[in-house]
Amino acid sequence: MNKIRIFSRKRLEKELQRGFLENVVVISFYDPNKEGTRAGYKPLDLRFRVEAFFMVGVHDLDPSALKDFGYTMDTYFKEAPRLAEFIYKARARGYDIICQCEYGQSRSAGCAAAILEHFSKNGIRVFASYSYYPNQLIFNKLLKALNMYKKSLS
Repeated sequence: MNKIRIFSRKRLEKELQRGFLENVVVISFYDPNKEGTRAGYKPLDLRFRVEAFFMVGVHDLDPSALKDFGYTMDTYFKEAPRLAEFIYKARARGYDIICQCEYGQSRSAGCAAAILEHFSKNGIRVFASYSYYPNQLIFNKLLKALNMYKKSLS
């Protein structure tokens, strides 16, 4: 079984300093370039550092804050269907998956929990850990997208 790991930006940067990460794909959540993003902030450059990567520019929000940022349930994290396909392809090729966000606690944890729930019905372990605060929007939207992608394969 492929490993699913949750990393903060700092932890992934340390891993990348060691060199190319073999047999690993990265799902990297970053803050989009909108009001409220700190000056000089840039997403990680993962080119030539991992087997493959999927970048997602999305704020770490809960449902009550969507409207404040100009989102609806439909427009928030609209990359979920493409991410589901990426995950399925990565797993089929035997890659381990690193889910990474700024602090490695919310968006990446929601992503990892959705993957674990979909493939092994074990996503609750991420929610049960005191180390994480899984973003429920990321979790629910990705889990739905993974289920839809699985149906499209039948």
